[in-house]
Amino acid sequence: MRNPAITAVLSGLLICWAAMVAAFEIEEDTLFAGTGTGGELRILSTTDTGIFAPLLRAFQATRPDVSIRYTVASSQEVYRALYDEGAGYDLAISSAMDLQMKLANDGFAQPFRGAAGFDWPAWAHWQDRLFAFAQEPVVLIVSRAGLGDLPLPRTRQDLISLMRDYPDVFTGRIGTYDPTLSGAGYLFATQDARQSDTFWRLAEVMGGMHPRLYSASGAMIADLQAGELVMAYNVLGSYAEARLDADAGDVIVALEDFTLTLLRTALIPQQAPSPELGAAFLGFMLSPAGQQIIETQTGLPAIDESALAAGPHLRPIRLGPGLLVFVDPLKRERFLEEWRAAVQQPSDQP
Repeated sequence: MRNPAITAVLSGLLICWAAMVAAFEIEEDTLFAGTGTGGELRILSTTDTGIFAPLLRAFQATRPDVSIRYTVASSQEVYRALYDEGAGYDLAISSAMDLQMKLANDGFAQPFRGAAGFDWPAWAHWQDRLFAFAQEPVVLIVSRAGLGDLPLPRTRQDLISLMRDYPDVFTGRIGTYDPTLSGAGYLFATQDARQSDTFWRLAEVMGGMHPRLYSASGAMIADLQAGELVMAYNVLGSYAEARLDADAGDVIVALEDFTLTLLRTALIPQQAPSPELGAAFLGFMLSPAGQQIIETQTGLPAIDESALAAGPHLRPIRLGPGLLVFVDPLKRERFLEEWRAAVQQPSDQP
């Protein structure tokens, strides 16, 4: 009889197995073993296994016959696995909304109509192919100890002024995403630029501070906790909430001029080997029970219209064809050239 808590831990053997079936780069590959009679649900995701595990186990409690193979990769690798390689997964989960929209728009997603029974908000899905299951702010994190007596910035203009006035505090000690490496980082940068011209002023001033560039929020958080950063800009709010220690002087700031709100999305790939299992898990995520687990056990904020209404500074990144503007290769390269000119200034180059 199967132990209800059984999961197979990440192992070198699983990584080797995954490498044989996929050329894209895998970060984690974990098997949550079921009784083996209901097949295997294969999920490709950008969300860390530790964060998503409570939801996986809760679903498996309703379907103990189903094994779940949960594979983690970067957002660009998730996109490449499906768009370029046709990898066989039953559900794709990503924080890069623009890349998910590209997949859905270009015919790489199967329809799912099970959300109709949950009265899912119109802004939280696109047609019947791409569904948001969590919303979270993209925030600034600050080391109070590193900032000293300086005031916390409340807007981007505050942050610009602080860096200009106190370069000795921030030089080499401010972090942000590298949009050339991170799909989520590219999304945040392009959406920042669409919201306000302040982004480019901020990018230029930050560039003069020799910023540290990252491909993941977790690394920025770790370096801030280690005292290597004073601030990190555009960090995923859920990761910051879970890992930062307010008692140690770590502060999360939702900037008041505007705070981007990311929608984590899921789709059933067109080439899914077991689309019925992908649909079952997607339906579970969108159900009231699934949303409660997401909210209370994963650290990801569930879909909540009232939270958005209560925070006028929150700016949800909307699902729709507008996300495809900066996915265009020519527009992407022009944007990245402008970003490099602003952030990777000549003095930063070898």
